[in-house]
Amino acid sequence: SALAQLVAQRAAAVAAGARFSLGLSGGSLVRILSQELPAAATGPAAPARWLVAFCDERLVPPEHPESTFGAYKVSGAEGRPRAPTAPGRP
Repeated sequence: SALAQLVAQRAAAVAAGARFSLGLSGGSLVRILSQELPAAATGPAAPARWLVAFCDERLVPPEHPESTFGAYKVSGAEGRPRAPTAPGRP
């Protein structure tokens, strides 16, 4: 998608040694990015230097149906890269 390509282009444009910061919300964005971003985020856009924040995270455990973090983590169960694990969480 155009969104996945834009994110990958911006990540690749970050200077060497710097971090690319990305804020993720939930809803339909989970499906779009979980399916399309892994293929776009390769080479200089690889997520190793990314700082990912969950912008609309609710105060619920990751297993809760309304957890944005949990939604991204679950989307990785189908063979796509998983969301990073929250500190203190498996």
